[in-house]
Amino acid sequence: MKKPSSQTKGLRWTDLLSAALGCIALATILACSALTAHAQQPDQETKPQPDQGAKSQKPDQEAPADPDPSIAAQDADPNPETLTTMFPHSDSTRYWISAQWNVILQWHPAFPAKYSGPNSMNPHGENATSHLETVYAGYELSKRTEVLFDLESAGGKGLSNALGLAGFTNLDVVRNPQLSQDPYVARWMIHQIIPLSNDTVEAERTWSSLFTELPARRLEIRFGKFSLADFFDLNNPGSDSHLQFMNWTVDNNGAYDYAANTRGYTDGVIIEYEDRTWGVRFAETLMPKIANGINLDADLARSRSENLELEIRQSLVPHRKGVLRLLTYLNQANMGSYRTAIDNFLLGLTPVPEVTDHLPQTRAKLGFGVNFEQQLSSLVRVFGRGGWNDGRNESFAYTEVDNTVQAGMDLKGDRWKRKLDKVGAVFVSNGISAVHAQYLALGGIGFLLGDGALNYGRETIFEGYYTAHMWRGIFTSFDLQHVNNPGYNRDRGPVLVPGLRLHIDF
Repeated sequence: MKKPSSQTKGLRWTDLLSAALGCIALATILACSALTAHAQQPDQETKPQPDQGAKSQKPDQEAPADPDPSIAAQDADPNPETLTTMFPHSDSTRYWISAQWNVILQWHPAFPAKYSGPNSMNPHGENATSHLETVYAGYELSKRTEVLFDLESAGGKGLSNALGLAGFTNLDVVRNPQLSQDPYVARWMIHQIIPLSNDTVEAERTWSSLFTELPARRLEIRFGKFSLADFFDLNNPGSDSHLQFMNWTVDNNGAYDYAANTRGYTDGVIIEYEDRTWGVRFAETLMPKIANGINLDADLARSRSENLELEIRQSLVPHRKGVLRLLTYLNQANMGSYRTAIDNFLLGLTPVPEVTDHLPQTRAKLGFGVNFEQQLSSLVRVFGRGGWNDGRNESFAYTEVDNTVQAGMDLKGDRWKRKLDKVGAVFVSNGISAVHAQYLALGGIGFLLGDGALNYGRETIFEGYYTAHMWRGIFTSFDLQHVNNPGYNRDRGPVLVPGLRLHIDF
């Protein structure tokens, strides 16, 4: 028996907050446009240094902390010691074609567990291999307009079918092992630049933007299919599962339940204002129809996600790069309520708490995040994240984390004469709300967690890696993760997860 929907009539607070987020973003962008449109006269064209006003790099396209002329001139220098792709990519053509292949092997020995449930991590020793292949393509229609497209294939599996950990150990794993491994369209985008100044900055050409020169002040509009994690909550030392860390809650903010289907993609629009030392971006995107579902809900009146992020490019260390990012998001979807699921169980209406057992109803999730990175020297960077969401309604799109904090660092291999090698280490602590913990303790099941019971404790993770450049675009990595209280359960673990990775960038 299902309880009647308690959805209220008229305007909800979520509608007002949703509208407020959009208005704040658009007002900020329009105000910046108005204030900077006449900042320079048309005949005062200047061209600053390449690192001024540079945008955050996307995953797998990280710029060196200090510009390296040998890497920037790959077309002219085919030396395998400096190439980071199998084949050089031209900066002068109107098209882009590249590909990546990523293989991760992980295993864990047996670990103590007083009990296990349907969504527990397997306490017996096991291993698993995943593979991810992506082909990127793009074409510049003009100096200000481009189209981007890529195909992807995800195969293999994760340890315990990616169940039992909130901070799962392999970001490449698709959370539904029943999905086909056939190639699928991962992204397609129309990308439009609207100049707001005459001076320009140099830009690195990547799969996500082919332009090598951009207005220092500009609007960028993207429309199509993409991952919000491609553009929001980026972090140069900690956003790349192919060359850096592998854990879900390291490469992304675990409390950022960003809109996505099972494969990690959504449809929508991103509007971004970029200036030399700061930027602001806003996205309106679709939510999945059900938690961890493959299909998106196109009814914006019923289901949608607003995302707003401010990026401030200022350093705490003289002559070194530093970035601070402030994020907020509001998701509205057909979510279940943990409290309602618990009440129905206590009334005997369900055999266990079932957060998905409800009539169609729009509920909301509000969250915040902070993200920083700071160069300490030409070789060392530190970074961190913090995140929180209200935790009242079910985890819906990313993972089962309601609050998180992380801190880490990475070090380039110059000191041991391995300039393209890198070593990194990070500590993460994840938690959930009291009502979420009670739901799991009473035997409730989430889309990732469910031991049948719960002795709650924060899930704490240490991860370290060493990535070695072998030749041209071939990189290998050793990774080690240690997880205390897997799935927030003091009655299970700890778990030690070593891993090997092969990455080839064509």
